[in-house]
Amino acid sequence: MVTGQKPASRLRAVPPRLWMALVLLILAVVFIVQNQQDATIQLFMIVLVAPLWITLVVCTAIGMVIGALMGRRGG
Repeated sequence: MVTGQKPASRLRAVPPRLWMALVLLILAVVFIVQNQQDATIQLFMIVLVAPLWITLVVCTAIGMVIGALMGRRGG
């Protein structure tokens, strides 16, 4: 099957959002691989032990939810 497009022109056809998603995916995988050690979390009387990357992802998600809720204030 011949398409008539050169490989370089096909790469230029990839939208920038897809490139950004690919870069963020690679960064996320590197982040997870480098943060495998356990972290101890204490909240009042509760003590949890979880991998550091899970702790950071959960904290980031909580921050995103708070930001989304704060951004929905009526003006």
